[in-house]
Amino acid sequence: MLQRPRRNRKSEVIRNMVQETQVTTHDFIFPLFLIDGKNKTSEVSSMPGIFRYSPDLILKEIESCMKLGIKAFDVFPSLADKYKDKRATESFNKKGLYLKTLTQIKKEFPDACIMTDVAMDPYSSDGHDGLVKNGEIVNDETLNILAKMAVAQAECGIDIIGPSDMMDGRVGVIREALDDHGFTNVSIMSYTAKYASAFYGPFRDALDSAPKFGDKKTYQMNPANSKEALIEAHLDTQEGADFLMVKPAMSYLDVIKDLSQKFDLPIAAYNVSGEYAMVKAAAAKGWIDGDRVRDEILLSMKRAGASVILTYFAKEWALKNR
Repeated sequence: MLQRPRRNRKSEVIRNMVQETQVTTHDFIFPLFLIDGKNKTSEVSSMPGIFRYSPDLILKEIESCMKLGIKAFDVFPSLADKYKDKRATESFNKKGLYLKTLTQIKKEFPDACIMTDVAMDPYSSDGHDGLVKNGEIVNDETLNILAKMAVAQAECGIDIIGPSDMMDGRVGVIREALDDHGFTNVSIMSYTAKYASAFYGPFRDALDSAPKFGDKKTYQMNPANSKEALIEAHLDTQEGADFLMVKPAMSYLDVIKDLSQKFDLPIAAYNVSGEYAMVKAAAAKGWIDGDRVRDEILLSMKRAGASVILTYFAKEWALKNR
């Protein structure tokens, strides 16, 4: 045999030398959950090791992560029902928890990359990503709300806007609004292929943002479809997106691969809450080696073509690999 592939596997040094895919902290965006209060944390029961933080403690958490080499964070607000209404007006409140904290984060950590979420559900009394009228999630009237939300976040100094709502045309409307207000350098990481997935349950627990009626299937994508992701990616690219995201990641590696091969923009993979929770639950039972499974999952996303990985594993991965 002239070809013996095992020769390149015979020692750890050689295996590392020829390794095709590398994961580093530079690949990660670490999602963080913000709650009101002071000196307050609350563990997400369905996500062991993941906490909601009051503003003072979220600053300490970011500082801790920065020392580990994690420099990018996606901040999500968990708000009490009294702040929620039909039109998500709290999302524009400059004195509100979310916008005040974003401003403080960027003041304390100007070198950190801060991403924000643009969708109505954290602020909506209906729990949907868009405006609800007569039981329908209306598209076009939602766009102005999302654009106003994006501008309010940009005014806090954030780096990346993350429209997660899946309304048609929202990237273009947000890009135009940002540019009109002088925020031409603020990036858009579009949730391009966000599927109507069963993997989001723990995240909705963390934010208490589950829909008050129905589901999100009229705006999030059908898990059976991959060609539709190409349509969404083409539209987002034309409308001015800077990154294209696939969410969830593990069950949609084929979609990540398709987008990475057919579009020149960086592809982000969101390793979502349910994917995290499954690993933690199985590891707690002793059924799997949680660390090895975590690392294999993250490698698979990178190997499929993701340049960016949003993952709740970011800090523990960094701690294990420092």
